[in-house]
Amino acid sequence: MKFAVQSRNDPQSNELMERAIGYLTDFGLELDEEKPDIVLSIGGDGTLLHAFHRYTHMLSEVAFVGIHTGHLGFYADWQPNDIEKLVISIAKGEYRISEYPLLEVTVNYRDSEESFTYLALNESTVKSSEVTLVMDVVLNGRRFERFRGDGLCVSTPSGSTAYNKALGGAILHPSLEALQLTEMASINNRVFRTVGSSLVLPSHHHCLLKPVKAEDFMVTVDHVQLLHKNVKSIEYRVANEKVRFARYKAFPFWQRVHDSFIDSDLKD
Repeated sequence: MKFAVQSRNDPQSNELMERAIGYLTDFGLELDEEKPDIVLSIGGDGTLLHAFHRYTHMLSEVAFVGIHTGHLGFYADWQPNDIEKLVISIAKGEYRISEYPLLEVTVNYRDSEESFTYLALNESTVKSSEVTLVMDVVLNGRRFERFRGDGLCVSTPSGSTAYNKALGGAILHPSLEALQLTEMASINNRVFRTVGSSLVLPSHHHCLLKPVKAEDFMVTVDHVQLLHKNVKSIEYRVANEKVRFARYKAFPFWQRVHDSFIDSDLKD
């Protein structure tokens, strides 16, 4: 089996990376940064996002496993003092694969037939380079509303606990094949009106954002921020590709939610 390691690049994470590499090579596994079977992410959820985008070209072949060296993350199952147990489990091949849906983001342009497509593990956001974002929200080919506000966030189920939650969106179980559209400070008065609630779309639905006036937008794809000019539309759908996680122990999703957002030391 081949493996690669993505570190947060702080002293603790780098020290743990060196230990993991030493242990795994001692067990006969091969360090291969180009075509790994397993990618160890050592740091936090941000570190795993970097690892994901590093290997988006081979998602069907690689599985990720996270070791958190900071606060408990949604993508990191293991603590630093569990590194020996994890290495033994990897060496023995004692894992199952969990697949989570991804978000496909396609940006189309007014002055070109070319388009750019990205994959997001957590979310994509759209904001205007001007003060207010004005977008027509088109669902399955029919205009749903004209949005005016700070911006829009489209998240995956696994990313629903990140920026989407901070915006008041719902928490979705990551096994659901869906995407979620959430508003950022929409303008609602007697003249302008939006639905005001997050929309959860199943995998056979898609969302198209069409600019009303401005054509330049700041688009984020997870941690990557991109300025797109002369935008004709931005399309969101549940991607055909999925992210694969190597699970070596049970850690139920709702337990992660509880430990992250509710007092984990609360006693009955």
